[in-house]
Amino acid sequence: MAGAPIAEPASGQDFDGIDNGGDDSKYATSNEESAADRDRLIALVELARNGDAEAFGMLFDHYQGSVYRFVFHRTRSQTLAEDLTSETFFRALRSMSGFRWQGKDFGAWLMTIARNLCTDHFKAGRTRLELTTEDMSLHDDGTHDGPEDEVLTSITNEALLEALTELPAEQRDCLVMRFLQGMSIAETAAVLGRSDGAVKQLQLRGVRNLAKLLPDGIRG
Repeated sequence: MAGAPIAEPASGQDFDGIDNGGDDSKYATSNEESAADRDRLIALVELARNGDAEAFGMLFDHYQGSVYRFVFHRTRSQTLAEDLTSETFFRALRSMSGFRWQGKDFGAWLMTIARNLCTDHFKAGRTRLELTTEDMSLHDDGTHDGPEDEVLTSITNEALLEALTELPAEQRDCLVMRFLQGMSIAETAAVLGRSDGAVKQLQLRGVRNLAKLLPDGIRG
């Protein structure tokens, strides 16, 4: 598997090794889930933390698609995305028993692991960004409605991903999470370790820079 092993958190600490000092189950799910979904996912997380393999399998079923799409848009390789998605859940499973939440829901925690794996992979020089027509035809994701979408929806996936690779890494990650993954400002901030305001600025700068990178014929 790609990347160096992530140390498992000690009991009473979160994934980053910070003692949370209290109940953290409210961070197990996204605020954008329904109340019923939140309760269900919180219960599954608690069961998985106590070693329930079936509960972890259900969490995998719920989040696997989102993690895969995030990794695919960073790597642009179906095979690599599948590999790093599997590694993401393997590392999450390995860390579940001692995991404590602090400011991140379960989905954001998974995205953080996935993002670190992608960074480790590219730092190690084990791949180049490659894009095939077949890959792109299988991954056509929707976006939010909003001013920035005028840029994102006016171009093809191929042109979008080509331009995204030219952005600074943090701007690229922000746009992928916000508009291709459908993550909220708060969720994106949790993954990037930034404030909500900083994410809004990253989003604005990223879209402006993206527009400059687009081929002349498809700029808005």
